[in-house]
Order: sequence, then C-alpha cells, then structure tokens
Amino acid sequence: MEGITFIIVAVVSGLTMAIQGSLNSVLGKTVGQLEATFIVHIIATVLVAVLLFVLSLGKGDLSQLSEAPWYTYLGGVLNVIILYGVMYSIPNLGVANATTAIVAGQVLTAILVDHFGLFGLEKIDFQWIQLVGLLLLAVGVKLLYMK
Repeated sequence: MEGITFIIVAVVSGLTMAIQGSLNSVLGKTVGQLEATFIVHIIATVLVAVLLFVLSLGKGDLSQLSEAPWYTYLGGVLNVIILYGVMYSIPNLGVANATTAIVAGQVLTAILVDHFGLFGLEKIDFQWIQLVGLLLLAVGVKLLYMK
C-alpha cells in the first residue's frame, strides 16, 4: 500500500505542474515572465512561512542548515530557471508539448543521477530498457509537436 501512495503523490505532483505552468504562463504574459517568477516565489515563500512558523507543520531542524552540502542550496537557483523556462515554453509550445519535453528532460537527468549516484543519492545501475523508455518519450515529444 505504501508504494501506491508514493505513485499517487507523484501523479498529483505532475498534475499540479501542468496547471501551475499554465497559470504562471498567463501571469507571465500579463506582467512579464521575470516579474511573474518573482511574484510566484513571493507567494510560495509566504505560504511556506505560514506552514512552517504559524502552523508548525515542519518536522525538520533549521539549526542544521550549515550541515547541508553547499551545492544543495543551488536548488533555489534551479527553481528560478525551472519556473522561467516553463513560463517561456508553454505559450510557445502548448501545455502538452512543453510538459512532455520537460518530462523527457527530467527522465534523462534522473537516469544519469541514479546511474552515477550523484549528490549523495543511492546509485541505481542503468538498465538498457530505460533508454527505450527515454526514446519513446522523445518520440512522444515529436508526435505531440507535429502540426
């Protein structure tokens, strides 16, 4: 039962990503993409602050910040690149095309992270069938993009 919960959470995350990208793209068209990126991060920061400090939903320990490897803080930089990239690509490719291309990029990167055990994560050996799956995703990107 626990495994299915992880899958459901991942699917919900994917669903919300497509909706978020759509909403952010509309906001970006209205106020500008970099401006929308700023606004979205402000809203997210306020929400997380409320969850963490007002509702006390955090289960971690912020006093351990200095213990994290330096490169883990690059996630914030990557978040800006992701948000801006999604806002840029969706109006130009469409939600389905952009999301499929994004997922293909995520899967390729995930295969590499797993195979090399990057960032201290568990090493999971490459399987050739993964390449087939990645190629099928690439074909899906091409088919969705065809007019």
